[in-house]
Amino acid sequence: MTRAIMIQGAGSNVGKSMLVAGLARAFTRRGLNVAPFKAQNMSNNAAVTEDGGEIGRAQALQALAAGRAPHTDMNPVLLKPESETGAQVIVQGRRVGTLGARDYTGEKPRLLAPVMESFKRLSSTADLVLVEGAGSPAEINLRKGDIANMGFAEAAGVPVILVGDIDRGGVIAQVVGTQAVLAPQDAARIRGFAINKFRGDVSLFDEGLQEIVTRTGWPSLGVVPWFHDAWRLPPEDVLELTSSQGGPCKIAVPHLGRIANFDDLTPLANEPDITVEIVEPGTALPGDADLVLIAGSKSTIADLAAFRANGWDIDLAAHIRRKGHVLGICGGYQMLGRSIADPDGIEGAPSRVDGLGHLDVHTVMQPHKRLALSDAQDIATGAPLSGYEIHLGETTGPDCARAWLKVGERPEGAMSDDRRIRGTYLHGLFGNDAFRAAYLAGLGASSALLYDSAVERTLDALAAHLEMHMDLDLLLSLSADLP
Repeated sequence: MTRAIMIQGAGSNVGKSMLVAGLARAFTRRGLNVAPFKAQNMSNNAAVTEDGGEIGRAQALQALAAGRAPHTDMNPVLLKPESETGAQVIVQGRRVGTLGARDYTGEKPRLLAPVMESFKRLSSTADLVLVEGAGSPAEINLRKGDIANMGFAEAAGVPVILVGDIDRGGVIAQVVGTQAVLAPQDAARIRGFAINKFRGDVSLFDEGLQEIVTRTGWPSLGVVPWFHDAWRLPPEDVLELTSSQGGPCKIAVPHLGRIANFDDLTPLANEPDITVEIVEPGTALPGDADLVLIAGSKSTIADLAAFRANGWDIDLAAHIRRKGHVLGICGGYQMLGRSIADPDGIEGAPSRVDGLGHLDVHTVMQPHKRLALSDAQDIATGAPLSGYEIHLGETTGPDCARAWLKVGERPEGAMSDDRRIRGTYLHGLFGNDAFRAAYLAGLGASSALLYDSAVERTLDALAAHLEMHMDLDLLLSLSADLP
C-alpha cells in the first residue's frame, strides 16, 4: 500500500524543496521506495527528464535524493515566467502555450485531471510519496480552482504538514495565522507542523513552540536548525542565486531578469579556487574577472535589452579587450551573436534585434522546443561529458565552424578565432569533473572537486540533519494510505 504526505509552507521560500529532498533521502535510507511530487511549480530552472520532458529543478534533485530518475509525473504542471504577468505553461513535460495570470486562473481547474493522472501513476511505483506544496495555503484568494496546495490535498486525500520559516521572523503568526484564515475543512487536513531555518540555541524557542501547539492543537515535528551546506546543492529559485567567495579565479555572472537553467554555477561555486560573483543590475561587471559567464534566459531578447541598459555591453567589450574569457550558455550564447530574430513572436511581438556581436552567428527563434539529454565530448581535450538541451532557437553562422563540443557526431557551439569567446546550447557542462578541470585549467585555475560525490554527501548530511531534528517516525505515522 502506498502512503503519502504533503509538505506545505506558511509562506513562500520556507525551505519546502530542501526539506522534501532531505526527507526523500532519509526515508530511502530507511529502505522505503520514495517518490517526490509537486503538482504545480513555478521556476525557470528546469531539468530535462529521461522521458523527454521537463520538470522543476527541485524535483530533479528530490528524485536524485530518492535514488530515482527524474520523470515528468513528478511535476505535471510547470510555469516558466516570461514576463511580469505571463508564463509558459508546461503540462506533463510539454509546452502547451503561454498564458497571462488571469487566463491561467481560468485554466487551472482543467489541469487537475493531468495532475491527478500523474500522481496516481507515480504513486503506483512507490511506498511513500512526498508531496511538496507551492507558495502557501494561506493565500486563500487563490483557493478556488487550486491544484497546488489544499485543492490538490483534497482531491488526492493527502494529509498536510505545515512548515514555518523562523529566519524571516514572526513564525508564530505564520503558523497560527495560517490556521486562522483557512476554511475549517482545509485546516483539518493539517496534521502537524515544523519550524525551519533556526539559527542559534534551539531551546530558546521552547516557549514559542508550545504557544503554537496550544493555539493550533497540532503536534510539533521539531525545530530544524539552519542547514549550512544547502548552498552546495543545485538551487531552484533565482532568489537562492548568490555570490560565493572562493579562490583567486573570478567568474562574473550578470544577473539577468529572466535567468534560466543556471545550475552550471553550483559546481563552480563548490570549487575552492573559484569565486563566483553574481553581478546585480546597476553594478558594473568587475574589471578583474577571468571569465564572464552569461547564463540561459527565458526571454532572451528582453534580457539582452536589460543587459545593454545596465551598461554590461560596454563592460563586456572592455573585458574582451583585456583578453578575458566569455562563455554564453543557451540564451547567453544567442546574445553573443550578431542578431536574434523572432519572426513568430515567440517571446513577444515579432522582432529582430542586434546581438552583442562577439560571435559571428545568427539566431532564429522557432516554435519547436528542443529537449534532450545529451552525451558530448570536448573536442580539444577529448573529455567526455553529459548535459542537456532545452531551447527554442536555432543558431548558425561562420563561427559555428569552430565548434568546440561534439554531441554524438554533431558539432555543437561556436567560438571566436582566439578561442576566448564561446557559446553553446548544452547545459550541465560544469557538472562533469573532467571537463570542468580542463576548462578551469584554461583560466589558470585548478580543480580537485568530484561534484556528484559532493552532492551525494550533502544529501546524506541533510538526511542526517533531519533525522536528528525532526520526528520522522511521527511524520511517517501521519501519512495516509492512498485509495
